[in-house]
Amino acid sequence: MIHRRAAVAFLSASPLLLSGCGGGAEAAPSRSGDDRPAEATASPTPESSSSPQPSGIPGLGPRTTAAIPGRAEQVVVATGRGKDSPISTVVLYERDDDVWQPGASWPAHNGRDGWSEHHMAGDLRSPVGVYGLTDAGGLLADPGSRLPYHQSYGFTSPGTGFEGEPLEGSFDYVVAINYNRQTGTSPLDWTRPMGANRGGGVWLHVDHGGPTHACVSVAKAHMKELLRTLDPDRHPVIAMGFAGWLAR
Repeated sequence: MIHRRAAVAFLSASPLLLSGCGGGAEAAPSRSGDDRPAEATASPTPESSSSPQPSGIPGLGPRTTAAIPGRAEQVVVATGRGKDSPISTVVLYERDDDVWQPGASWPAHNGRDGWSEHHMAGDLRSPVGVYGLTDAGGLLADPGSRLPYHQSYGFTSPGTGFEGEPLEGSFDYVVAINYNRQTGTSPLDWTRPMGANRGGGVWLHVDHGGPTHACVSVAKAHMKELLRTLDPDRHPVIAMGFAGWLAR
């Protein structure tokens, strides 16, 4: 179980390849048996709802907007520069009545080869879609996260990225993107409901100055702001993809 102000805990598994993150960073080995993978559930699908939707998030077309749950009051929009580009922009929108208010625009990275509508492990593309944001964690102590937060040495990020940049600190703070994962567990949980071949470990995490395997990364200060702002009572989601796909 993840606790909102959890003390350090460790996974009881062999080192996990965090395939969603830049340069193939590997989690540190476990040190105790506190955390066990949850049992697999049915394959997840992007968050959706037939409830009436507030309008007004720039760049999101009717199909993408319809995939945002009616109860969601916070939407992180990650807009890629192009289908094959690793460069993107992140904006947090918060709903005030039926009006979406934008926050600042933050530079970001996504998968090295851009975006995929059918993400597979190792394709070096980020999965497009609308996904819940329910669980957080990191190597560093909880900075005041509203989401359940799991601090662990498992978030160690050694090695270098695709452009030779050091990955150290990339997982100081992370928010799990609910693509092919068991919600309500640590971002380090290895359960893959759709199977390992569909990838996983796709996170919002600290930018290391280069492309990722499939994650979306923003500056450390922005990750701290997200952790302090994303509120489970407001049912936050992320809408992510290249601009043309989001505009459908």
